[in-house]
Amino acid sequence: MTRLKADDISKVVAGLTQYDVELISKTGCSLKAIAARAAQRDLDHISASRLKIAVIPVTSGQGIIGGFTAAVAGILDYLGFDTFITQNSDVAGIAEAIHGGAEVVFAADDHKFIAFNLRTGAIADNGAATGQGYITALNQMCCGLTEKPVLVIGAGPVGRSAAGLVAKLGGLVSVYDIDVTASRALVDELRKQGQPAKVETDLDYALSRHQVIVDASPAEAVIPPRHITERTIIAAPGVPLGVPPEQRGKHSARILHDPLQIGVATMCFLVI
Repeated sequence: MTRLKADDISKVVAGLTQYDVELISKTGCSLKAIAARAAQRDLDHISASRLKIAVIPVTSGQGIIGGFTAAVAGILDYLGFDTFITQNSDVAGIAEAIHGGAEVVFAADDHKFIAFNLRTGAIADNGAATGQGYITALNQMCCGLTEKPVLVIGAGPVGRSAAGLVAKLGGLVSVYDIDVTASRALVDELRKQGQPAKVETDLDYALSRHQVIVDASPAEAVIPPRHITERTIIAAPGVPLGVPPEQRGKHSARILHDPLQIGVATMCFLVI
């Protein structure tokens, strides 16, 4: 799991309203609607739900990222849920969440970020949920992905989830990872499921042949300016954003990127 930095999330909560405006302009859907589609949940049912959710700080490993729990709780509040951050961390935080009446808990360490429904046992992993949420949004941005070549950069948890959904939606998946073994494993997995997919070993060449790109890589500026045109559409769940800074404003209407919002929202709806 990519470890966020405090600077990555410092403005998340304050910017949620504007973020939603921009998301609607790019996809035609709000954050809540994207997450509902990704999780295959009825939006009216979700809107009527008043689940109590606890966000639990976890101190193991490298410790708590500054502002992380507040950002997660802020997103869940924005979606309309009754959310609180436990004062205690780790196991004591779990106990506090249960005693406080939480029905769903969110918690993250260096390796996993999950949402868990205490009543039903449903669990959602951030990597898989982020991939589902981003491809749902990308499908909207592209007016459908059927028969469209899509390059997925990064074969980690987010990239695997993203590639799987692109294939299910009829897209033609190509995968590039700096570790070609990871690319081949993902492509083999898709092919076993009857989904066409191919391995790319030359990123520059692959970028020159694709207008729809999923950047699920932790590499910075992985997409050079020469490969970003007026027809390029980029869904970038990877942190940091792989688009060079000078290109971000110019092509912002066709670049989808956030540090937490789509992933957290989709995680939540998957466990409801």
